[in-house]
Amino acid sequence: MSNYNNKKSIPLDGFKGLKQNFSSDALSGFLVFLLALPLSLGIAGASDFPPIYGLITAMIGGIVVSFFAGSLLTIKGPAAGLIVIVAGSVAELGHGDSDLGWRLALGAIVVAGVVQVLFGLLKLGSLSDFFPLSAVHGMLAAIGIIIISKQLHILFGMNPVTESGKPMVEPLELLVELKNTFAHFLQHKDVDIVGFVCLGIVFGWPMIPIKAFKKIPSAVVVLIVSIPLSNYLGIHNGNGYTPLLKFDEGLDKILGVNVNFDGFSQTGTFIKFVIMFALVGSLEALLTVKAVDMLDPYKRKSNTNKDLIAVGIGNIIAGVLGGLPMISEVARSSANVSNGGKTRWANFFHGVFILLFLIFAVSFSDLIPKAALAAMLIGVGWKLAHPREFGYMAKIGMDQIAVFIVTIIFTLATDLLVGIAVGILLELILHLSRGVSFKSLFNSKMIVNGNTVKVKGAAVFSNFIKVKNKLLEFPLTSDVVLDVSDCVLVDHSVIETLHHLKDDFETEGGHLVIMGIDEFTPISNHKLSVHRKRKS
Repeated sequence: MSNYNNKKSIPLDGFKGLKQNFSSDALSGFLVFLLALPLSLGIAGASDFPPIYGLITAMIGGIVVSFFAGSLLTIKGPAAGLIVIVAGSVAELGHGDSDLGWRLALGAIVVAGVVQVLFGLLKLGSLSDFFPLSAVHGMLAAIGIIIISKQLHILFGMNPVTESGKPMVEPLELLVELKNTFAHFLQHKDVDIVGFVCLGIVFGWPMIPIKAFKKIPSAVVVLIVSIPLSNYLGIHNGNGYTPLLKFDEGLDKILGVNVNFDGFSQTGTFIKFVIMFALVGSLEALLTVKAVDMLDPYKRKSNTNKDLIAVGIGNIIAGVLGGLPMISEVARSSANVSNGGKTRWANFFHGVFILLFLIFAVSFSDLIPKAALAAMLIGVGWKLAHPREFGYMAKIGMDQIAVFIVTIIFTLATDLLVGIAVGILLELILHLSRGVSFKSLFNSKMIVNGNTVKVKGAAVFSNFIKVKNKLLEFPLTSDVVLDVSDCVLVDHSVIETLHHLKDDFETEGGHLVIMGIDEFTPISNHKLSVHRKRKS
């Protein structure tokens, strides 16, 4: 019998789990803390929040949210994927006043947290299944491009907002402005040296062939190198130029009610950011939970509805105190699994170590060069917008690469909500052009006969949540049949979902059989491509 099917081997939860797995979870929590420390500061700074409040979010995500979370291995904290939304809310709500914009953005974060709690109570944990995967990947790639385009300016000691004199610089303007930054990158030579060295560490450290070194996060190495290097080069804040972080207040002054709900008066803008925080934050959190469940060596399944409630509670508290919105963060969660974290206590310990840092070593953050944080964030952005993402989508099919690229373009030209909406619309238009009726796009007709679920019309992202929920009503130990023989199309998102569901059933000893799929033709050589019914 496999290890993960042996119930005795599954780590205990609750306080019994704390006793059983104290050493492994405490060690993993400490290692994740080392990774979370610079990233949380960098994400907050890039979001135009006071950097230290990134640590407030991570602390709450660990110490508070770990007790409510429906996912045992995910690490909660600020995420690079929300940088664009947070920075946009500060600029638009504050109209150039960054301190006011921060406090007004907090109001939107609190309200979005309430919405996320409602999502969980309404059992919308399957929300991520409604979005076509190609559009989701396009949204994340666009976020990566925006992060890189902004942080490249910071890496060279430039600030595109200050240089332009505008309260907010649009993504396409950031890209265009790079030519000016590159032309003047020697304006701050010492900062350039730190930036280039840190960028080399971010991209070069994972390539080192020594396994012991690879266990040390590149972000930690960046801190170890950049702080003494910047000190050696004599980099310091002064005369209106601040290449180092600046926040010298203690925890007693940091903690307090900072939220301002006057943003309600800007009704349209306020509602827009509430929707963005709630939708994009929930979507990213749910995708991370899915990914980490697949990494769990014990194959435990998270309660996504419970996790949404927990994240919502965390965002309400973080928003009141001044912190960024949190999600289940993928890089830190993956590090937790690889470092041997076994239960929710690893997330808790990561929060405890952040709290200790805030109490005893907060002034240390003043030594960190902004260029070092920019290098880390460029690495994060590169992972989100990696060229292999484009290649992967192209292999699945030209339709998917089209949705992917269109989502990127509209996100860069407008905002995330418009970008993902256009991606969804294009995917629906493609389905209609392939013979799917308008009614079938949103309503899947099901016939259940014993352990067989028959779907009529089409199986596509926009109608499949009901079908998936019906399949999951069966025990994973049973043999279940999904009959798609009366469908004209099974799309990419559904094909990929079915692959994961088959793995889930097989892991528990059951089977999910897709009947009728052999009557379909994939539109490309990739196994996850759209499948069209062959004409008889």
